[in-house]
Order: sequence, then C-alpha cells, then structure tokens
Amino acid sequence: MWNRRRANALLIVEMFLAFVVLFAVGSIGTTLWRNYRQPLGFTYTDVWQLNFTTGQQPRAEQFGTLQQLLARLRSTPGVEEVALSASNTPFSFNDSRSSIEMKDEKGKTKRSINNVNVYNVGPELPKVLGLKVVAGRWFDRSDVASGANPPVVIDERMQRAMYPDGESAVGKMFPFDKKEQRIIGVVSAYRTDGELQEPLSSVLWQILPTDTIFLPQSILLKVRPGSGAALEKQLADDVRRIGPGWSSTIKPLAEMHQSQMKQLLTRPILLGSMSFFLLLNVALGLFGVLWLNISRRRGEIGVRRAMGATAGNISRQVLGEILVLTTFGLGLGLLVAAQFPLLGVFSVQTSVYLTAMVLAAGLLYLLATVCALYPSRLAAGIQPAVALREE
Repeated sequence: MWNRRRANALLIVEMFLAFVVLFAVGSIGTTLWRNYRQPLGFTYTDVWQLNFTTGQQPRAEQFGTLQQLLARLRSTPGVEEVALSASNTPFSFNDSRSSIEMKDEKGKTKRSINNVNVYNVGPELPKVLGLKVVAGRWFDRSDVASGANPPVVIDERMQRAMYPDGESAVGKMFPFDKKEQRIIGVVSAYRTDGELQEPLSSVLWQILPTDTIFLPQSILLKVRPGSGAALEKQLADDVRRIGPGWSSTIKPLAEMHQSQMKQLLTRPILLGSMSFFLLLNVALGLFGVLWLNISRRRGEIGVRRAMGATAGNISRQVLGEILVLTTFGLGLGLLVAAQFPLLGVFSVQTSVYLTAMVLAAGLLYLLATVCALYPSRLAAGIQPAVALREE
C-alpha cells in the first residue's frame, strides 16, 4: 500500500469527500426526523383558516363589525367552532417571536430564553384545534377582568426552559415586556411552524372581546366533516355582506400543511438527489480503480497463490486494503465533522452531529465493501499458472 501511495492518496481523498457529503445529508436528515417525532400539539383535520381585510371602514367600526361576523359564523350550519387568531396561524409561514429573561431575587438576569413563539388567540382555540391542557387550565370568562396580572398559557417546552428542575409553572409569574403576568395553564405543544421545523417554546395570550386596540384578521373554523365549496362560498358571501368593503380568503389547514411540507422538503430532496448521484460516481470510480489495480497486480497475486495463499486470503487482502484506505479517509472526515459540535455551528444539538457521524461512517464502509466485493472475488479466482505464465 505504501509503494502505491500516490494512487491510494487519491482514493483517500475520494473517501474523505464521500464522508463529508454523507455527513451533511445525515445531519439534515437526522434533524428533520427528530423534529418530525416531536408532538405537533394540535389537529388540523376539518379546520379552515379565514383571513379577511377590512377595506376603508373606519377603525372604530371595524371591531363592532368583527363581532357581528363572529356571531354570524357561529350560527352558520356546518361551522362547529370559531376562534380568532393573530396572523401566525398553523402552516402559514408567519412568525411572531420574542425573548424572555428570567431574573433572580436581586433582579439580575439568570437565564435568557430566545426564539419564543408568541400567539394571540381566542379562548375557543382548544375546541377548534384540540389543544391538550396538561396542567392548570385554559382561558375562561373570568380572565377578562384579571386586573394587574393578565393570564398567560405556555407550553411544556417553555415550562422546561423556565424551570429546568421540573418545577411546575402554573401559578408563577411570567416576565414579559417589563410586566408580570400570571401563568394559569400549560399545553403539551402548539407548533404552528409544522413538524419539520425545530420545536420552539410557545406563549399564548387571550384575545379579549373588549379589546379595541389589536384587531386580529385571521379566524380558525372547525367545520363539519365533508364540508366543501358550498360552505366556503357562503362564508365568503357573509364576510362581504356584513363588512362593507371587506374581502376574505379561505384555506383548509390540510391544504396549507401539504403545501408547507412540499416547500420544506424540496431543498433536502434536491440535496439528497445530488448526493446520491455524487456517491454513485464515487462508487463507479472506486470499482473501476479496484478492477484496474487487480489487473496490474496479477503477477503479485499469482506469486501469493503459488506460495500457498488461498482464494479467501486473496479476497480478504483486497477487501482489507480498501477498508484501511476508507479508514484513513474517514479519519480526515471526522476531524472536519468534529468541528461542527465543538464550534456550535448552526446551533444544532451535538447528538444530531454524532448520529450523522455514525450514519456517515457506516454508509461509507458499506459503500467501500460493496464496491470491493466483486473485484476481490475476481482476484481470488486468479490461478497461479495463468498469472505467472503471462509474466
């Protein structure tokens, strides 16, 4: 192997590049799989999103018109539940995020929680989306007159971020925008970004019917199973009739979910396809190099066979050499891959990189073994008399 170090160096570089590609694909795939396994926290079957624009109507009148519209929607046959929401509804690609600072008794910041999803929702949201309250309670009518400490609901991920020791957050104060708010409940999750996006902590505030400042322009509707175009047309007509100059768009969350999945999977699929053809070229090149090397080493193999080496010895020699070269390329690749968790690149968990390293190493060894199996069998089939006669 040392005497053929120039040719072997090219194989090592090839193995190194193949490992880097496998590591990148493995990191993305592992991240998507881990995100997908986390609970979504709600159901979107038979749920529609109605977005409306208010036109030129005076703002003071818009709130009254909205209440009329909500009353009409709740009385419409085929509509089971209605809930207001801010624009960051499920699968809409709209976000509203903030940062929370946890302080100690002396007022010093002891922990910062970044990228917190902030939601303004109607109290009917659990009935529309099936949110599961795991501790405390959801908003009710008594919260309208809550006083100086308005109620807030958080999810389990936010609770763990606030109290890593496992303490319950129900009844505690929630610091936000220099105000103390009272945590009344904890839901399992509310991941409006979808299954493939990284799960983030969530905070939910109630949209009060008496609010005359914040005007939500999204409504989530739980409709009767099998509802279709007829109900959609009726809802659109109701919006135009009740709100002068108002217009609306209606989309089922199932269609929005499908569209989001397509967009989020497009890039990984393209990267995976490119990586597949790259690895296919690596495999073909490795197979060709091994075939050429065996043809050039027929005399060497013939001498070994004449000295008593069995076909199995020859096959294991060829396979062992390629595995050694693969190990050298893998070692260089691991040196590069180890920098990602050490430097905290992309803010991905270390376990994701470690899993990707193991997967990439296993696939690289499998690739090398598969490419070397047939050439090793050809080498094992060389007869001493034939090989030495040609010499």
